[in-house]
Amino acid sequence: MEKKYMYKTKGTCSSEICIVMDGDTVKKVDFYGGCSGNTQGVARLSEGKTADEIIEILSGIRCGFKKTSCPDQLANALKMIKELPEEDSEQKIKQLNF
Repeated sequence: MEKKYMYKTKGTCSSEICIVMDGDTVKKVDFYGGCSGNTQGVARLSEGKTADEIIEILSGIRCGFKKTSCPDQLANALKMIKELPEEDSEQKIKQLNF
């Protein structure tokens, strides 16, 4: 069953990431804001991969002198999703919006 998550980013030009998951597989990613070409590329390359694969590849990437990046924020969002209890997606969406 597909579930949709919204994650408010911190420290990046993008403001939010929408992630659609089917189990542990990322089905779709949409970044709101940020460098359009780069975020579209990250989103497309992430689709069809597991959360763990994406976390391993993207964690720790920095953007210039910032301590994070849009790819790193996607990895952070997926880490949070993995830690959430198996409850309804509405609860999960609320938990990611802080």
